[in-house]
Amino acid sequence: QVQLVESGGGLVQAGGSLRLSCAASGRTLSNYYMGWFRQAPGKERELVAGISSGGSTNYPDSVKGRFTISRDNAKNTAYLQMNSLKPEDTAVYYCAAGTVTNTWFYWGQGTQVTDSS
Repeated sequence: QVQLVESGGGLVQAGGSLRLSCAASGRTLSNYYMGWFRQAPGKERELVAGISSGGSTNYPDSVKGRFTISRDNAKNTAYLQMNSLKPEDTAVYYCAAGTVTNTWFYWGQGTQVTDSS
């Protein structure tokens, strides 16, 4: 069993930056595909970044060039660096561990990111 705990969310003005962390316990994450999702009120959960065990990354157009996913397998932690934040980035952000074929086994509890403009 893997437990994922996100941190780093908060209030941020448009144009600002935040770095989210996803710390895992219970099992190593090194063999899992890691993803960051977000869910805004009234909207479906969407994948905003993914990273393979080898470090290959994937982003939707909505965040490409602004968000960067990374992982530190030694620390069993994944990160999401978010720059040039926009009001529409306001959401609860979740990390997940799974496979590159969009099968997710473990989820964190989420961390809120809110535009304070």
